[in-house]
Amino acid sequence: MANSGDISEVKFLTIAEVAATMRVSKMTVYRLVHNGELPAVRVGRSFRVTEKDVNAYLERSFFDAG
Repeated sequence: MANSGDISEVKFLTIAEVAATMRVSKMTVYRLVHNGELPAVRVGRSFRVTEKDVNAYLERSFFDAG
């Protein structure tokens, strides 16, 4: 969430937007959400993921190949 605690500052992304950002399929994003690796909010029948959570997931996923 935003540092000020104001939820209106949070940017929510759709599964399709997350998939496009990460350059993976929507099924991969759904798998990450259902496995608990990527936090999401359920809105009706769809999911929304905060931009902050996407960035945090990507930072955790980096590894040193050398």
